[in-house]
Amino acid sequence: MEIERTLSLPGPAEQTFELVEDLSRYPRWMKLIHEVVELEPDLEGRRAWDVELRARVGPLARSKRLRMIRTVHEISRSVVFERDEVDGRAHAPWVLRADLNPSVVSRDEVELTMTLSYGGGLWTGAVLQRVLDDEVRQGSEALLAIVSSEPKR
Repeated sequence: MEIERTLSLPGPAEQTFELVEDLSRYPRWMKLIHEVVELEPDLEGRRAWDVELRARVGPLARSKRLRMIRTVHEISRSVVFERDEVDGRAHAPWVLRADLNPSVVSRDEVELTMTLSYGGGLWTGAVLQRVLDDEVRQGSEALLAIVSSEPKR
């Protein structure tokens, strides 16, 4: 399963990048990411986080805990987080990618493309796919509201 969303956001890429480069900042604008705790870096020095994902399906909540590491960090351009558990077991992949590009519409905007890829079975099916799509849409709207309300640097 893959969900991709592109937004045009006001302001410089650096300002938006600050909101997407650190998973600890995501709960501010993405309800799907319920809780984040930064962990010690991995053996290669890459930042790591314990992330709890939570989505509501009617009266029920579905949650999942993941250990994520940042595998790509190109300042103001691209960031990639990937699931990387350390329990020795095989786990379904989760990959979150954020890419920033200059807007083709305005020099005062940046285009942010967020891609969430999931390779497991827990969050699949038409109902959960829709719930995940809704969570991502709402997170996109919240991120736009935050970026629009912050002073431009």
